[in-house]
Amino acid sequence: MDQFLLNNASRFTQLVKDFKPGPLKSLAMPDLGSDADILIMARLRPMSDDEKESGMVPAVFVRDAATGVVDLHELRKTVRGTPGLSSSCFQIDRVFSPNDSTENIYKEYVQPLVSWAWSGGVSTVFAYGQTGSGKTFTISGLECLVAETLMSGVFEESHNIFMSIIELAGNSAFDLLNARKPISLLEDSFGSTHLAGASEYHVTDTATLLKHINTATSFRRTASTQKNDASSRSHAICKIRLENPAMPQADDGLLYLIDLAGSEAARDVTNHSAERMKEAREINKSLSTLKDCIRGRASLDITTVAAKERGGTAAGRNNYLPFRQSALTKLLKHVFDPATERSCRTVVVACVNPSLADVGASKNTLRYAEMLKVEVPKTGSGSYDPIKPSTWSNDQLREWIAKNSGAPPISAEVLAPTETGKQLLRLPTPEFFSRSLKTPGVSFEQATAFQSKFWRLHIDSQCSAATTPTSSKKGGNGFASDDGVDQWGNSDSSRETRPEMTDVLFKERIRPGMVVSWEPPNDAPSYVRSGRALALVLAQEKDCEGRLDYRCALVCPGVMPGAFEVNLWRQWVVAIDQMEAEVLLEYDAATRYYYETI
Repeated sequence: MDQFLLNNASRFTQLVKDFKPGPLKSLAMPDLGSDADILIMARLRPMSDDEKESGMVPAVFVRDAATGVVDLHELRKTVRGTPGLSSSCFQIDRVFSPNDSTENIYKEYVQPLVSWAWSGGVSTVFAYGQTGSGKTFTISGLECLVAETLMSGVFEESHNIFMSIIELAGNSAFDLLNARKPISLLEDSFGSTHLAGASEYHVTDTATLLKHINTATSFRRTASTQKNDASSRSHAICKIRLENPAMPQADDGLLYLIDLAGSEAARDVTNHSAERMKEAREINKSLSTLKDCIRGRASLDITTVAAKERGGTAAGRNNYLPFRQSALTKLLKHVFDPATERSCRTVVVACVNPSLADVGASKNTLRYAEMLKVEVPKTGSGSYDPIKPSTWSNDQLREWIAKNSGAPPISAEVLAPTETGKQLLRLPTPEFFSRSLKTPGVSFEQATAFQSKFWRLHIDSQCSAATTPTSSKKGGNGFASDDGVDQWGNSDSSRETRPEMTDVLFKERIRPGMVVSWEPPNDAPSYVRSGRALALVLAQEKDCEGRLDYRCALVCPGVMPGAFEVNLWRQWVVAIDQMEAEVLLEYDAATRYYYETI
């Protein structure tokens, strides 16, 4: 086949020169927009000296007249006559030509991911493609630039930076910072994957971070193949964890830099040893599972969009996502799982060999890059709805924040300087807290309660009117007013139900059902002093000296994050001098827990 290509290289070059691209095909799904979860790019590496000396010519080109469009040409054999040209067009977010540097890729796509991880989100960059297409070169360059950014001091808050680097070979995992010691990838009860046994190092300067990267590179398994003298025979995952000491309760930011092993065609492994062929099968199997996850997510999103357009939900359509079939997809679950609780952003770098001899593998790489691009459709915001935060503009969001963020009100200009309601919902939780706490007088508890209130409103708004239980609608549970108070003065919240008492200091209106924060004595048992001390007032009591105290039930943290439960059988007598502030809790029937509100 290569000889056929060499014999017709001149004709192929002339056919490409005469090629006139047709109109671009319309995408089946809506465009991702500027705040997309997944951004797809392709990077065309330059032709190597060996390819040029052999007479091979480029077959993949960036279309200058359109952004994110690449043209791929193949030489087609015919039964009679001269060979013809078969052309394909692929549309993704961005295509980098052989003249573009790694710095250009970093500034446009990867640097925003570093900021996202710094604010508490999950960022992932992974490069895939044929062996010898430039994946390791790209990821290595990005790792150096990430190290410089993290240590440059460009971010406002100080973070503790930890890193670990592992290698995946089939379903086996090894620690590249500990002489390839075997480790395990374990999934907890919440569906999160952990690197059990992997060493994690605290880094404080660029030189140390780069030293660990070089150490990992020296231990990574490589071998000579027909396409590459130093081909990576495993997947390398660099995990950087960013811990914010100012908010120990918040999730740490995570940044993954992943260099996938190169895929190989069957004709490229004919001269390999049995060991090399086994490695190639394991690599292709894991990459195939990765593609199955992409297909599954694509089907799931198409179903979801169609259901929303009909005004219903996607219930009843089970799309299988085979995360657990390989260690690679188990670790990358957050990229594809639509039920993930973390704010995730991903950049995919499809590395492409432009040589005519490898046009088949390059076409396969671009085909799946395009599939990943169109498989994350986003519905429009729709018209303004006061109970749907996803439809709010920046002005409408600021107005809601000013009225509903408690006392003192959180500064809407600081919390949402430019964001719409939809964008604020995607903001990582630590960043939401950090912005809220910049308002003078706002406590961490108030910021947590406000974020919970904002999200509960969003979740409630996603319920279709047809599927909302009658008991949850206004009037269905006996509540006759907008504040949730029924005709007997009862509600699902601990807030004050007597209008005439709302402006009275809380110590002067203590009543059964009020929840207060208090300071336990030093001799109190550990279950009283552990965590935040909250108590539900039950009744008045007088001590032997005639001083008025209150018998209270202890309020303990629930299993779910931010949830509380009342333990009626663990009671404590709380003196009024020990009470610090009133705390408003609201019962959620769906989870059967109490949540702090404002």
